[in-house]
Formats: sequence, C-alpha cells, structure tokens
Amino acid sequence: MYMTIIFLLTCSILLSFLFLLRKHLSHFSYPNLPPGNTSFPLIGESFSFLSAGRQGHPEKFITDRVHRFSSSSSGVFKTHLFGSPTAVVTGASGNKFLFTNENKLVVSWWPDSVNKIFPSSTQTSSKEEAMKLRMLLSQFMKPEALRRYASVMDEVAQRHFETEWANQDQLIVFPLTKEFTFSIACRLFLSLDEPGRVRKLEERFNTVAIGIFSIPIDLPGTRFNRAIKASRLLRKEVSAIIGQRKEEIKAGKASAEQDILSHMLMSIGETKDEDLADKIIGLLIGGHDTASIVCTFIVNYLAEFPHVYQRVLQEQKEILNEKKEEEGLKWEDIEKMRYSWNVACEVMRLVPPLSGTFREAINHFSFEGFYIPKGWKLYWSAIATHMNPDYFPEPERFDPDRFEGSGPKPYTYVPFGGGPRMCPGREFARLEILIFIHNLVKRFKWEKVFPKVTKIVVDPLPIPSKGLPIRIFPQS
Repeated sequence: MYMTIIFLLTCSILLSFLFLLRKHLSHFSYPNLPPGNTSFPLIGESFSFLSAGRQGHPEKFITDRVHRFSSSSSGVFKTHLFGSPTAVVTGASGNKFLFTNENKLVVSWWPDSVNKIFPSSTQTSSKEEAMKLRMLLSQFMKPEALRRYASVMDEVAQRHFETEWANQDQLIVFPLTKEFTFSIACRLFLSLDEPGRVRKLEERFNTVAIGIFSIPIDLPGTRFNRAIKASRLLRKEVSAIIGQRKEEIKAGKASAEQDILSHMLMSIGETKDEDLADKIIGLLIGGHDTASIVCTFIVNYLAEFPHVYQRVLQEQKEILNEKKEEEGLKWEDIEKMRYSWNVACEVMRLVPPLSGTFREAINHFSFEGFYIPKGWKLYWSAIATHMNPDYFPEPERFDPDRFEGSGPKPYTYVPFGGGPRMCPGREFARLEILIFIHNLVKRFKWEKVFPKVTKIVVDPLPIPSKGLPIRIFPQS
C-alpha cells in the first residue's frame, strides 16, 4: 500500500517536472533568439540575478553575460528571470528602443509577487488604468503644483533634523532618511502628520517593500509571506483613511489641492476603497523608498569628498545669506541649488535607486537582428548603463562636474527611466532631496564611522552596509 502511494507520488512529481521542462524549453524554441543561458525551469537565473545585487555589484550579472554571449555590439542576451523568459537589453540604444516603444511593442511588467501583494493590480494594470493614474499624478507633481509644497517639505525637514539628528554624537543614516521621506509622503499624499501613526505605517511599508522583489514562496517566515500579511494590514488602515476623507469631501472640509488622496478621489470618480488603497500604498512605497536611498548616499559621498561638501555648503550659505532670519525655503531658492543637484545626479548615477525594470512584449518584434517573441519579458538596466565607460569615463569615480553644461548624452543617464514611463515623481524627488541637502549641511558636519567601508547591498533596493553609521558635529 505504502509502496504504491510512494510510487504514485514519485510519478506525479516526475510528470510535473517533465511538464515544466517541456514548457520551459518551448519558450526558447523560436529561431534567431538572442544568445544566452536558458538555465533551469521556473527558477532560471533568478538566484544569480539577486545574488549579484546582494554582493554589491548588480551590473555584473549583465556585464558578465554581455561579454560572454554578445559577439557583436548588440549588448542583448537571453536569460530566465522570476519564472519568465527574458531578453536583457543594455546601453543607450536598448534604453531608447524600449522607452520609445512603450505601449507599442512593450508595456510595463512586474513579477507575479506584486499581484499577490497588491491583488487589485490584476484588475487595474491595464494600459488605460496606468495612463489614467499617471495623468493624475503628473497634474499633482508638475513644478507649478509643487511650488506650494516647498515650504511644507522644509517644515518637515527642519522638525526632522531637530528631533532626530540634533544633539547626537553618532547615528545611523539610512533609517533616518527613510523616516524623513516617509514623513513627507504621508504629509503630502494623505495629510497624515501624527508621528506615532506615521512610524507604525512605515514599519509595515518597509516589510512590503522588501517582499515585492523576493522569491514568491508563500510560507510562514519568508519575506514574501510577511509582505502579504503587512499589505493586508496596510490596506485596511489606508482604506479607513480613504473612507474618512470621502466624508470630509462630502462635508466640504477637503479640497483637491489638499493632498494626492483628495486629488484622486475628486478626479477618478467612484472606485473601491481597497483598489484605491493599493494605488496609494504603491505610490507611498515609490514616493519614499527611492528618495531615501539618494539622501543616504549623498551623506556618504559628502563625507568621502570634503571639497564637494564645501562647494555644496557654500552654495547653501549664499541662499541663506539672502534670506531673513528664520525664513524658510521657497521654490525660487530650490532653483539656485545647481551644484547641489549635480551632486545628487552623480549619486544617482553611481547608485540608481532602481537598478532597472521590466517590460513585456505585447507583439513579436526584432531588436538588433534578434527575434523577441510576444509574451517575453525585457529588462533594461540603469546601473549597467551608468557604469559604461563609453558614456562616463572612469565610471567608478565620483565627479559631480559630469553634469555641468549640457550633461550626459540622451539615454545614457536614466535614473528616472524614460519615455511615457518616465517617473512622474522626478520633480517631487528633486524638491525633497534638495531640501534635505539644504537642512543637512546648514546644521551639520559629519564623518563616517567606517571610512573605508562603502559596500552597497541591493536587496531589493541599494542600501549601505551597516546602514551608514556616522559621527555628527554641529555646524559652526
């Protein structure tokens, strides 16, 4: 009896494996595919892809395979990532091709783990919904609209540095920059300004963000499982905020200019609270995680390059000298921070907040002479592009002057993506990053506790090892 059960189970497992193998091989049976490695069914090269990031060199997964497989200058190769056959395109020509063919040949794609963490994304990820959401965001985040938020961000920044940085001898930067950018996101997206409630939300957001790009194994204790549980709690809490806001709008106590939530509620019409909550959660994750990474590494590089710090400090002092005592920042002040923004741009070149993203082929097409089947995924890499010496001589050298004048050539500098999918929050990020720099350097000097250690771990976003501990001193 037991032997029969074991035999049947073995046969079932073997048949399942053979089915997966056949399906896996069928993905790569088309003629004239890019060169590359098909690897194993289901898993593919996902572990190698993630491992390269955790070792601090996400670009190596790409550059190693380009050198191994790409006999021409095409820079394209095939692989298998997150359960999908994938073509990886590299360089300015690859970036330009994907960005200019958005919604024509390709559309944005995220791993299945995203759909499980955000269930409504399976109903709302259509091209029409995505375009509608981006249009709403662009109206809220365009420079004319952001002008009125400069003083609010400055207020949040002053309070943050006073309560979290002042009177400290030593601190860890990364958790604090996350707290800063999340506080701004909660204030401007939800009008939420209660420190205890914001901190509680942030803990759950961090759990969700870590789980989005994890291996989608839904077992107790895994990152993916914790992310699903945290997203349910978040959805419940954000839905409650949405319900309250609807009542405020009915009573005439909220306006479309108040925050993104009110803007969306008064623009998109009737929608389920849970679906809108997923959108808001996604925006909050995108609206604070990436900017916090840039702020963290600005602190890192300003500590490593004192002459750069002095130029930034001088620029910010010139702005302060033109202001009355206790007068806050205005939009016009932000426009004067040209060198400070060059520093931020060079930080994003060396440490792009997103190493790259995926697209899905909605039609068969050819690229660089190779056949890309419909349904295949395509991955483009910001970090591999930024570290290309053809575009940036001595790419590992930190040099903000690269962004003087006309700056890099088109499609070689892509921290915000490009084309129709270019990040709609890039001006929002620019504003909060420059406000962070201003309030940081006018108050403090600092040094790294481990000056020779700058290891970066991409897991799933780039973070400094040990969170970047620094010794901090008040500015004279």
